[in-house]
Amino acid sequence: MQLVFASNNQNKIKEIQKLIPDNIQILSLEDIGCTEEIPETAPTIEGNAIQKANYVTQKYGYNCFADDTGLEVNALNGAPGVYSARYAGEQKSAQDNMDKLIANLQHHTDRSAQFKTVICLNLNGEQHLFTGIIKGTIIDEKIGTNGFGYDPIFIAENGTQTFAQLAMEEKSKISHRGIAVQQLVQHLHNYEL
Repeated sequence: MQLVFASNNQNKIKEIQKLIPDNIQILSLEDIGCTEEIPETAPTIEGNAIQKANYVTQKYGYNCFADDTGLEVNALNGAPGVYSARYAGEQKSAQDNMDKLIANLQHHTDRSAQFKTVICLNLNGEQHLFTGIIKGTIIDEKIGTNGFGYDPIFIAENGTQTFAQLAMEEKSKISHRGIAVQQLVQHLHNYEL
């Protein structure tokens, strides 16, 4: 089975391909000739995932899944949330985003946060949503070189290391994206039975 993953983010594609069964081939946007920027204008993480999956299915005709992820910080009323990738501006710099978040939390003692991933799957005319959430804490210094995004400043609940200190396999077992992808994989297994 071929499924388009509505992304050109090679980190995400690698992470997800490792979790998906071998009999499912993941195609990127590049693989299907989609070079345009897919709009992400919905006010919610769920809405952006749906918008991206629908764009590929309607314009290119493929079975497709798309994800959107946000970091929701309690002291900042859920920010950066849907704007996580461009929190510090349209350049979408992970370093700038982390710096801005640390600066905005300077006068807050509540450092609790959660990563939330929503995957929207369009498969043979049906649409399904899968949600993964991991709670944790934001720290003041960047530690670790693995991962991407806010990983160097996020420690999962009951964890001792940042996501950027974990190997991809370790992170995938507990991460928001890992949880959502496990739900997706389970659904695909059931679908094929």
